[in-house]
Amino acid sequence: MIRVLIADDHPVVRQGLRTFLDLQEDITVVGEAADGDEAVRLVEELKPDVLLLDLKMPVLDGLGTLGRLSGSPTRALVLTSVSDRGDVGPAMRAGASGFLYKDVDPQALVQAVRSVHGGQVLLAPEAAEAMLAADPAPSPVPLTEREREVLKLIAAGHSNREIARRLTVAEKTVKTHVSNVLMKLGVQDRTQAALYAVRHDLA
Repeated sequence: MIRVLIADDHPVVRQGLRTFLDLQEDITVVGEAADGDEAVRLVEELKPDVLLLDLKMPVLDGLGTLGRLSGSPTRALVLTSVSDRGDVGPAMRAGASGFLYKDVDPQALVQAVRSVHGGQVLLAPEAAEAMLAADPAPSPVPLTEREREVLKLIAAGHSNREIARRLTVAEKTVKTHVSNVLMKLGVQDRTQAALYAVRHDLA
């Protein structure tokens, strides 16, 4: 069961999301927050798998919330208004695992919750475009064939153990490959590596 926390300052939005998500057999809404400060407290208290996070909230906004939750195992899926296009890059760099707009098809939202919970990085097409427009991709870094395989599996949300099993190599070998990939791409973590893979059609 995927445990979801909804953080949005509009009660009607929270109620609509809760009603729809609770209809899904594999998803349960464990709590609601009306501002970022409450969201941080509830994430620590309830330990949800996925946080559905609006960016424009009182007390503490979405980016501030992401900053406070840095290192938390809860995966944040930003769900915000279309006017916030400039926030895609900052939100992803702050640790979001996905970025969607509130006009998303309800079924696509459910699938996004499942994907983010499964370890994938997910961007609405408009969000991906906004990110690319704001931050043009540098030319791809040369990776070895094995490193490209590892990067592709990272982007698909696989753990080191799963990658080792798929490539029939030792987990220690995979760790070395992952370190090399992160270093070559100049990124901090697996989420940023996955974003790189998506932007360069390597995923």
